[in-house]
Amino acid sequence: MKPARGGTSMHLTVEDALSVYPLSEGKLVAGAAGKNRIVKSVNVMDAPDIWDWIKDGEMLFTTGYLIKDDPQGGAGLLEQLNRRGSSGLGIKLGRFWEQIPPALILMADKLGFPLIQLPYEFTFSDQMNGLYRAEMQRSTKALQAAMEKQKRLMRFALQSDPILQLFEEISGVVGYPLAVVSAEGRALFNNSGVPEESLLRAWPWTGRHPWVKGEGWQCYRVPLLSGAKPAGYACFVTGEPLFTTLEEGLFHQAAELIAYQMEARIQSADNRSRQYEDQIRACLAGALPPAELAAYGESSGNSVLKGAYIPVLTSPGGTSDAAGRSARMERIRQEYGSHPVLSALGALHLDMEEGVLSLFPDGAGADELAEHLASCSGNLRKSAGCVARAAIGGRRSGEQSLASAWMELKETLRLAAEWGVPDPVVPYRKLELAYLFEHCPKERMAAFCDRVLGGLLRKEPEYRQEMLRTLEVYLDNDGQLSETAKKLYIHRNTASYRMDKISELLEVDLKKTDDLLRLKLAFQLRGMSAKAEEPAAALRTAGRK
Repeated sequence: MKPARGGTSMHLTVEDALSVYPLSEGKLVAGAAGKNRIVKSVNVMDAPDIWDWIKDGEMLFTTGYLIKDDPQGGAGLLEQLNRRGSSGLGIKLGRFWEQIPPALILMADKLGFPLIQLPYEFTFSDQMNGLYRAEMQRSTKALQAAMEKQKRLMRFALQSDPILQLFEEISGVVGYPLAVVSAEGRALFNNSGVPEESLLRAWPWTGRHPWVKGEGWQCYRVPLLSGAKPAGYACFVTGEPLFTTLEEGLFHQAAELIAYQMEARIQSADNRSRQYEDQIRACLAGALPPAELAAYGESSGNSVLKGAYIPVLTSPGGTSDAAGRSARMERIRQEYGSHPVLSALGALHLDMEEGVLSLFPDGAGADELAEHLASCSGNLRKSAGCVARAAIGGRRSGEQSLASAWMELKETLRLAAEWGVPDPVVPYRKLELAYLFEHCPKERMAAFCDRVLGGLLRKEPEYRQEMLRTLEVYLDNDGQLSETAKKLYIHRNTASYRMDKISELLEVDLKKTDDLLRLKLAFQLRGMSAKAEEPAAALRTAGRK
């Protein structure tokens, strides 16, 4: 026979239930480790197959009739109830048992399953009604508190406080610690005390179940919906076993408010950013004085040009059709925006006719920045077939130096294209000497190169090529012998031997700055001279045809 259902849905712990009169007249005789189990409902055990009907969180009351002649079978019953998620068993003594059998007490302690001696003076219905009234009072108070919280949330929706302050206040209203996670997997706010790496475990999150459990904590996770995709997540953290349905509804309401406020701020920031980008374009075109750009940046909260920054211009490459070029530039911005290091720098990216101009706050050195940009270039080539090239300018500060930085970037890309530089990332300092001597007559360049490198240029072709390559790599690595050997895939002793021979053939001292500068300049001019010869050679070949 299916047991009759007794009562309504509850949300009390066993310990809470034992404080409610008249159940408070009973006592917990075993299984104290389970006193924090949740009591969701109460039922009377009057059927031998009770475990077929038991529900999770259900507490059972019995006189012991079904197990009065079989205490060992009663211990087995406790195991069955525990497996089905029952919250406890209350036994009323005096009719069939004078005391609870030791076998049941031992099993209850072993399982941490609450075993309660019910008060003899009160009927089951008295005790169940007492729990029902206590739950009604608790639910009424919770409803009143939730309504008050909803009123306060609505007041927050009309405010324009800074976003982090808003998160703090929402956490205070709902009464639970809060963590807000962005769509990129960064904790924007976290007052839960749970470490960010634990909170973001298994990111990106794909599961649909809102509950997430950790060591000593759990959270109810609500997506911050903005369009088709979540704009992030609100995580309400607790050490309690679970929340009530009423609280879960409040969390969803708070998440909607957070999503609305975040979207409003993002749109506002996007509008300010677009206006600031237009001001920068006007400044670079000479239509806006740098002082006015600085004033606008100050008033709109855009401070990227206020401190030190490193300018970068990324050419999208490929064909010149407008649609394809725009798509490649969008892909470049996405790649930079999703890179874990570059995105954290908070750079400003804006489209220019020449490519994507990026202004990176000076949070990383130029060499480290070049490595990350090269990584992005490789990803773009693999995923989108975009042959992008980035020019890195020198460190700048303030709006007054923006125009010179822009000219420097454009010249770097031009010289890299004219010289056939194969590198995807080209620092301006690598081509600075070439820019300085660009208009030097080729006869003078050739004479200087012959004077400085003549000792090698007159050697046999194979030997000459090997030694010139070694010297070039040595100069590119600022005279670091170990780095030179690594780049050439040779032993350090081999590199040292070659440099000694080069020093002897060219009659230079590689420890002297003047000699190193002359060699560096010779390589730059030699490259320029070779590029200058290419058009003439092509014309001579065409004439012979």
